[in-house]
Amino acid sequence: MTGLRIVALALVLMGAPVSLTSAQMAGLDMGSPKMTQATMTRAEVEARLSQATPDGPADFTLVSLNGLDLSGLDFSKAVMRSAYLNGADLSGARLDGAVLDQAWALKADFSGASLKGASLFQAQMMDTKFDGADLSGARLTADFSRASMLGANFAGANFSADMRNQSMGMMRGVLNSAKLQGARFDGADLSRAQAKFADFRGASLVGGNLAKMEAQGANFTGADVSGADFDGMMIQSAVLADLKGDPKNRDKAKLR
Repeated sequence: MTGLRIVALALVLMGAPVSLTSAQMAGLDMGSPKMTQATMTRAEVEARLSQATPDGPADFTLVSLNGLDLSGLDFSKAVMRSAYLNGADLSGARLDGAVLDQAWALKADFSGASLKGASLFQAQMMDTKFDGADLSGARLTADFSRASMLGANFAGANFSADMRNQSMGMMRGVLNSAKLQGARFDGADLSRAQAKFADFRGASLVGGNLAKMEAQGANFTGADVSGADFDGMMIQSAVLADLKGDPKNRDKAKLR
């Protein structure tokens, strides 16, 4: 095993994922019990949630909940740091103010869930569903590559790079190849975020900060960009047809 793969695997075992490349993912044991099994039942999860108090939120740190049906449950302000939710069903769940930093939720379903003000720092959310979900005001320095986020609400959300902590590479929101048709990003901070080949057709980006966002090959057809900041935005090969409204600093976007 190469040194890179050993480091990547160690990060998973410690519950500290980073935004991984395909090559790095290949070095992980995605079939391990930690990544595929659950150490609690839905009933046990409900029992722990029922004991939560305003001063003592439910704690699921490092807990494996892979594949569980957790739909409709109330995880508001729960601590789910480094939890494993791969393939779990959280559709319609409430996770307002929840902490999902460094969590793994590959191919999980958050359709219609509420994650207002939640924190997803360094979370791995690839191929996950957030259709119709509400992530307004959330901190989303996570990897959402290939995620389906149709009609989701990201108003006021923060995908921007954390320039204070770059020792392991740029920590920022990643939306590469994500399905974002009809999603709302009004007032969201996408500065330095990565959204290569993402589909923003019909999305609303009113007043959003897109400065230095990497959006090469993305499709913005019919998107509302009124007042959005295009300063330094990388839009090589991007589709900008039938845009609504006038963005700021469009002349400073990088076309080549």
